[in-house]
Amino acid sequence: MTTVEPIRGTDAGHAPTSGPGPSAVVPLRRWLALVAVAVGTFAMVTAEQLPMGLLTPIGGTFDVSEGTAGLMVTVPGLVASATAPLLPVLIRRGDRRTVLIVLLGLMAGANLLSVLAPDFTVLLASRFLVGISIGGFWALAAGIAVRMVPAAYVGRATAITFGGATAANVLGVPAGTLIGEFGSWRAAFATVGGLGLLVVGALLVLLPSLPASDPVRLRTLGAQLRNRAVRAGVLTTFLLVGGHFAAFTFVSPVLQDVSGISQGMVGPLLLAFGAAGILGNFLAGALVGRDVRRVITAIGLLLAVILALFPLVGTSPAGGIALLIGWGLAFGGVPVSVQTWILQSAPREAEAATALNTSVFNLAIALGALFGGLVVDAATLTAALWVGAAVGLLTSLTVWRTRGTTG
Repeated sequence: MTTVEPIRGTDAGHAPTSGPGPSAVVPLRRWLALVAVAVGTFAMVTAEQLPMGLLTPIGGTFDVSEGTAGLMVTVPGLVASATAPLLPVLIRRGDRRTVLIVLLGLMAGANLLSVLAPDFTVLLASRFLVGISIGGFWALAAGIAVRMVPAAYVGRATAITFGGATAANVLGVPAGTLIGEFGSWRAAFATVGGLGLLVVGALLVLLPSLPASDPVRLRTLGAQLRNRAVRAGVLTTFLLVGGHFAAFTFVSPVLQDVSGISQGMVGPLLLAFGAAGILGNFLAGALVGRDVRRVITAIGLLLAVILALFPLVGTSPAGGIALLIGWGLAFGGVPVSVQTWILQSAPREAEAATALNTSVFNLAIALGALFGGLVVDAATLTAALWVGAAVGLLTSLTVWRTRGTTG
C-alpha cells in the first residue's frame, strides 16, 4: 500500500499525470478537508438561494414587492457568473487555500451586513458581496478533488465536494424558511453567516496549502471555449440547471395548486426532496466514472418525464409527492455529473474549465428563474413545468449528439 503524495508544489488545477494507483491510502485528514469544503459549498449555495423562502417577510420589512425582493436572488447569481471566470485570473499565483478562506469570510461578513441592513439598498449591496464570494469559491472548490486524492478516488471526492452544493440546492431554502418562521429572516441570514465562520475555522485546521505554480490567464479561459468537449459540458450545464430552476423556483405553488398539498406540508416535503437529492448525488458519483454521457442523458430524460407527468399524474397529494421525490433524485446527480464531464474534458486545465462551468451554472440559475417567472406570468404554473420538461429532453438529445467528446 502507498500513501498520497503531499499537495504542496502541485500545479493549480492540473490533474496529476502520474501517481499512486487504486491501492493508494488517502489520509483521513484529506477526507475531512473535503467534507469541510463540502460544508463550505453548502453554506455558499444556501446563502445564494436563502431569500427564495423569505421574500414575503423581507418585502414586508422594507415595503417592497415580492418581485422586487426577488432581486436578492438574481443579483448574486449574475455577479457570481461574472466572478467565477475572472477571480482565478485575478488571484494568479495566490494560494487557493487562503483565497477559499477569505471568500468564506466575505460571505459571512456579507450575511452580517444583511442582518444589520437598515434599508433594501444596503441589503442588495450585501447580496452583491455574496455573489462575489459564491462565484470565486465555486470556481476554486470544484477543482479541489483533483488535487486532494489520486485519480482512482476523484469521483468519490468530487461527489463529497458537490454533496454540499446538492444539499444546499434542495435543503438550504426550506431550512432557512423554517428558521425565518421560528425567528425572523434576519436570524436566518445570521445562521448562514455563522456557519461560514465555522467552516473558516475548519479549513484553517484541515486544508493543506494549495499553491498555484501555473496561474490561470485570460487566454487559458479562452482556450477552454475552443475545447469541443468543454463547450459541450458547459452547454449541458446551462440546459440542465436552467430548465430545473425554470420549474423549481415555483415548486411551492405547484405543490399547493396542482397537487393540492397544504402550505404547512411544503417545508417537510422539500426536506424529503433534499434527502432524495443527496442520494442522487452519490449514486451519480458512483456511476459517472464509467460513462458520464450516459448518466447525464439518463438524468435529462428522467427530469423530462417527471416534469411532463406533473400536470397529469401529480394532481393528487400522493402523485405529487412521488414525482417530487423522483425530481430530487434526478437533479441531485446534476452537479457531480456536469463537473465530472468538465474534469474529464480538461484534466490539465481543471481550474480554468471549472471557472467557466461555474459561471454558466450561476447564470443558468438566474436566467432559469427569470424565464420561468415570465412563463408563469404569461401563462400558468404548469407551463413552467412543461418548459422544464422540454429543456430536459433537449439536454439528453444534445448530450447524445456529442457522444465521444468526453473522457
